Amino acid sequence: MDTMAVTLEGPERMALKRLELRGIGASDVVVSIHYSGVSTGTEKLLWTGEMPPFPGMGYPLVPGYESVGRIVDAGPDAQSRIGEWVFVPGANCYTDARGLFGGTAQRLIVPAARALPIPESLAEQGVLFALAATARHALGGGDAPDLIVGHGVLGRLLARLTIATGAPAPTVWEIDPSRRAGAQGYSVIDPAADERRDYRSIYDVSGDASGLDRLIGRITKGGQIVLAGFYRDRLGFDFAPAFQREARLRIAAEWQPQDLAATQTLIRTGALSLGGLVTDVAPASDAPTAYPNAFEDRDCLKLVLDWSELA
Repeated sequence: MDTMAVTLEGPERMALKRLELRGIGASDVVVSIHYSGVSTGTEKLLWTGEMPPFPGMGYPLVPGYESVGRIVDAGPDAQSRIGEWVFVPGANCYTDARGLFGGTAQRLIVPAARALPIPESLAEQGVLFALAATARHALGGGDAPDLIVGHGVLGRLLARLTIATGAPAPTVWEIDPSRRAGAQGYSVIDPAADERRDYRSIYDVSGDASGLDRLIGRITKGGQIVLAGFYRDRLGFDFAPAFQREARLRIAAEWQPQDLAATQTLIRTGALSLGGLVTDVAPASDAPTAYPNAFEDRDCLKLVLDWSELA
């Protein structure tokens, strides 16, 4: 079995080509992918060649961990799953390319446990399950934010989830005027217009490694800063101001399976909306030109590739 897949051949070198897939295991499912999301965080670092070393790194590789589609075949232990519409958080099923994170392909083979049933009615919005679960994972480790830094997709999901938990609506900082629109029940402001210096809990999703000193200056004594983005550069801060505030620092890593399950419940019950976050949908055949646009166009919040024309 083979598949068409987006492959990164090296920094800023991308192709759409056919790859051979490994065999189907007894508990594996075959998913025909309809939509794949493009991450402007981790995938941009893969594109530029600035991704820190991770197990499985190297070229050529298939990026992506945000795919949705239908299970069309399965091994003997997973036959009951055929026909389900599922979210797939990446795959490692190629014989001639690395699978980090492996989800941006027309067809995937994954263990049945990695295929999460989701409502088909979500369509392309279903690719946002991973980011929503990442936001939920960040919130699960401590106090809810009263300030969120960054109004990209992850920042918006954090704000929506904060409100969904019953916590007060957070303030959101965004330096780009074009990204201050789209708030749902919370305020988005220019950081320069904010004079508060008593934030209890600041969640940073900006990816800006140089901003810690500024954030430390905005927390109350004993306040926390949660690093919920992904940072290319080395992080550092002046000790004295952090000492005076007894600042707490927490790093929120990737989601866990229980975060996906909890996110599924929030979406099913209507507590969390994924609407208004996917701004661009492009045919998968346009991937080599669509990817750079997703990283460079500030009006593009979230790009989704549509595989239907290659079905």
